[in-house]
Amino acid sequence: MDESWVNSAEGIGADLHLELSGPGGRRAALIGALREAVRSGRLAPGTRLPPYRSLAADLGVARNTVADAYAELVAEGWLTARQGSGTRVAKRAEPLGHAVRVARQGPPRTRGPRHDLRQGTPDASSFPRAAWLTSYRRALQQAPNEVFGPGDPVGRVELREALTEYLARARGVRTEPGRIVICSGFAHALRLLFGQDRGGGGGVLRGPLAVEAYGLGFHRQLLRAAGVRTVPLPLDEHGARVDGLGRERAVLLTPAHQFPTGGPLDPERRAAVVDWARARGTVILEDDYDGEFRYDRKPVGAVQGLDPERVIFIGSVSKSLSPAVRLGWMVLPERYVDEVRAAKGEREAWASVLDQLSLADFLSSGSYDRHVRRMRQRYRVRRDRLVAALATHAPHVEVTGVAAGLHAVLRLPAGTERSAVKAAAWQGVALEGLAEFRHPETDMAAGDGLVVGYATPSEHAYAAALDALCAALPPEETLTADPGRG
Repeated sequence: MDESWVNSAEGIGADLHLELSGPGGRRAALIGALREAVRSGRLAPGTRLPPYRSLAADLGVARNTVADAYAELVAEGWLTARQGSGTRVAKRAEPLGHAVRVARQGPPRTRGPRHDLRQGTPDASSFPRAAWLTSYRRALQQAPNEVFGPGDPVGRVELREALTEYLARARGVRTEPGRIVICSGFAHALRLLFGQDRGGGGGVLRGPLAVEAYGLGFHRQLLRAAGVRTVPLPLDEHGARVDGLGRERAVLLTPAHQFPTGGPLDPERRAAVVDWARARGTVILEDDYDGEFRYDRKPVGAVQGLDPERVIFIGSVSKSLSPAVRLGWMVLPERYVDEVRAAKGEREAWASVLDQLSLADFLSSGSYDRHVRRMRQRYRVRRDRLVAALATHAPHVEVTGVAAGLHAVLRLPAGTERSAVKAAAWQGVALEGLAEFRHPETDMAAGDGLVVGYATPSEHAYAAALDALCAALPPEETLTADPGRG
């Protein structure tokens, strides 16, 4: 048995008596000793613990051992860590007697997170209800009788015409109404293209499909269910390394704003991937998931504009309006239009015809442009508040990918991502670690980080969400922890 007294240096922290024993090494022993000291009530809520260096020196272990132990106990809720305040016993932590009473009463009721900072959804409270209702009423009043029959699977011509004008003006897309097919969103587009719509069957496209090394896992699962093998392309500061493309039959990219790491695809690489598609007779799938939201640089046009016959451009209103509207579009090369139409079937089974007419009016009346401009300004302010909060409370955390989109990536010290996600959950914050988006077959590692969406919380809840996020981040001491392990 190794018994150590921890002496607070210069009035920082408290004297502790810790017994480092049992299986699992020094780190596990330290975690167990600190947990028991809190559980038994020997360490009262609010007690400030010694800094890493002091505790490591007194115990004869590496600073990383102490840093890991503190981080684990912060994630579990036994401790809290704030920049400038040190590491303290959490005020929620209760002595053993109370824990026993709670256990006898049964498990506590579970509840969802108080703050949703996951990427992917806009602020639901900002949906333009009045303007949408105006468009809906006008569309309903002007709708011809045929609207109330079976829907055309390619989509209403009114919406395809409105999209042709809007996409050319706002995204640099070159098309015509006859080459646009309406769908219910990006996932639906993938199902149509790769054969999983209506329960399977041969697809318009086949694998292998090259994808970016970091992306949405749900899309990879959908493709895997369709029998499509995905081949990861490494990423760097210029976007996807398209020079790694080989004999794949297609490539899926997020060129306007790489998801989730951020940044546009370099112009030379845009040209190179188009040249590859031409030379191989293949096609590029362009996911324009948040092309409207640009803050600190000029808008990046669509790759589709470089060669409309080699790019399938896919977009939706999920980020700009709401995922509840369930409307998206594919801008197709001429050779794919009939095949995609056949994949949809004889009748429209997914996208509401009345919603299509409403969106057509919303676009042609200018309401969509006004809404996007308003939300672009609102999300810019939210992004700036996030950056400012981190600069104040966690200046050691680097923020990247903030020139566009609805999320940011917070870069963390190596080995701290998992603990930070757990600590965020304890603070009532739902978010995702960067590792969740990594392709399972890639050799590339983008480092530790958190993917933080700043669009979802309502205005009145955003300040509290930022406070909770900052409270969950690893302290600055983890940046200077010794590389050795105890």
